Amino acid sequence: MIRFNQFSLARGTKPLFDNTTFTLNPGEKAGLVGANGAGKSTLFAVLLGELHADGGDFSIPPTWRIAHVAQETPAVDKTALAYALDGDAALRDIEARIAAASAAHDGAAEAEAHAAFADADGYTAPARAEALLLGLGFTLDQTREPVSSFSGGWRMRLNLAQALMCRSDLLLLDEPTNHLDLDAIVWLEDWLNRYAGTLIVISHDREFLDSVCNVTLHLENQQIKRYGGNYSQFEVLRAQQIALQQSAYEKQQRTVAHLQSYINRFKAQATKARQAQSRVKALEKMERIAPAHVASPFTFEFRTPDSAPNPMMVMEDVRCGYRAEDGSEIPIVERVMLSIQNGQRIGLLGANGQGKSTLIKTLAGTLESLSGHVREGKGLRIGYFAQHQLETLRPDDTPLQHLARLAPDTREQELRDFLGSFNFSGDMATAKIAPFSGGEKARLALALIIWQKPNLLLLDEPTNHLDLETRHALTMALAQFEGTLILVSHDRHLLRATTDQFMLVAKHRLQEFDGDLDDYRDWLLQHAAEQRAALKANASGAAEAASNGAAGNADGNVNRKEQRRLEAETRQKLAHLKKPLQSRIAKIEKEMDTLNAEKTTLDAFVADPASYEPEQKSKLTDSIRRQADVNARLDTLEAEWLETHEELEQIG
Repeated sequence: MIRFNQFSLARGTKPLFDNTTFTLNPGEKAGLVGANGAGKSTLFAVLLGELHADGGDFSIPPTWRIAHVAQETPAVDKTALAYALDGDAALRDIEARIAAASAAHDGAAEAEAHAAFADADGYTAPARAEALLLGLGFTLDQTREPVSSFSGGWRMRLNLAQALMCRSDLLLLDEPTNHLDLDAIVWLEDWLNRYAGTLIVISHDREFLDSVCNVTLHLENQQIKRYGGNYSQFEVLRAQQIALQQSAYEKQQRTVAHLQSYINRFKAQATKARQAQSRVKALEKMERIAPAHVASPFTFEFRTPDSAPNPMMVMEDVRCGYRAEDGSEIPIVERVMLSIQNGQRIGLLGANGQGKSTLIKTLAGTLESLSGHVREGKGLRIGYFAQHQLETLRPDDTPLQHLARLAPDTREQELRDFLGSFNFSGDMATAKIAPFSGGEKARLALALIIWQKPNLLLLDEPTNHLDLETRHALTMALAQFEGTLILVSHDRHLLRATTDQFMLVAKHRLQEFDGDLDDYRDWLLQHAAEQRAALKANASGAAEAASNGAAGNADGNVNRKEQRRLEAETRQKLAHLKKPLQSRIAKIEKEMDTLNAEKTTLDAFVADPASYEPEQKSKLTDSIRRQADVNARLDTLEAEWLETHEELEQIG
């Protein structure tokens, strides 16, 4: 058991913990959350024995082995596989004993060491390390490459693999998903759910916390408070506590009202109903947890776009990729056929390296297509956010100077008010941004995009560097955004709350993904299980075992082949059932679009005082009669549309 009793600690003159008490039981998996600077990393340093209490005490079982992710990766020549194996220090010690006994020609000691090696599952260790690396996104060839050949983000994955390889009683993970794509995050969740030890994880990914943790430790006001349950349950419990003070969530009510206004305006229009429905879900969630975020540093909203072209953009047989220095082409995503309609909210899925960012860059116009045609709608205004854009910010300029370049004719006070809504107020608005944190720079980049009132938002991993509170503010703002959205993110909560359809980038193609994030997760886990089974089969050394393993593997292949065949048949049956319903929905929406256009004309005529002149009497009478017919037909069509959608959801 981990026990903190009346624990106090200060860093310099800043007290971080003041007489705080909590316990963590063996096998519990805790999410450590709190504002930046609250002391999360300091708590890890205490658990690792790097810092000691100023008052009170803390205890941890002395026999526990602690694993954590190193922050630095030496540029060594050993392979990625060997580096991951180094995480099992006990196994490396046994290997050293074997080598020493062999060099000393001590047969007894060598036999004893070999027995220990077998007891420690040493013969399966390479296969286990390989499985870790494959799960974290490395290819089989990459596992044989030297550590020095990998970039910073991939080296952090190697450090994570090394920590997971360690046979530990306590595992400490600090932002483990920062350098992972969605595929690797899903794999990591599955691994951690099978981990038998005690886990403490710092993360800004709420869905990751929900999936992995059964305890939440919240750092606030120099105290560590324990809540039973995952992050969403913590939000509700904390909201209930804060909601006792009625004024606590007044700030959120403005946003709730904005969302409700959108729902009331558009829920009766078939072309907007899907988007209105996503906001209904966001509103329900927000009303339930709003008080938990009263301490959020800011909330913001997107400005209403000046125009809404439809379609926004059309791509016809486009090849997305790069041109090498010698002029040769490096295609990444080929034969892209895409028509982006006004109001669409698309989430892009796919592993790192498959081409999501390349596609986004091509859409944004920062990367020229290799071939094909890209047509933009009249009045299109793109807001593009990607991590590399933070590098385009000028470190010696202030937030006010950055915004003034976009709006040279706008009064300074108006610019200051706008920046204040993004928590750049007072002296911060006129401070050089060089020392700003990654999260603050990301927030400034978002503010600059929002000022320009885009009608098409292209966001590539916008939540990197953002804490939980800022992610919450961004999620709520995107839920209210009235334009078109294409989003790449490993934050599934953001994807669920702000998008209503998914597309998959894989095998050099862009295609619709017929399913939701849970379907995608199931597919990834099945693929990972097959990889584990194959590696386990390959780890056997004995001939007979290998033979039996081969037979079992053959049976497994047959079973998997049969399973895939049945799954394909099921998908075909579902598609066969869905197709007439989807056709009916498209037909209904087309008729509703026509009627809505006619209704707009009729409403304008009936509302015009000139229509009540004597010479217009006959036309006015016909228009009022037709207006009633159109309204009645729209009501009927909307009911049919909702019923058909319900049928479609039941099938899916």
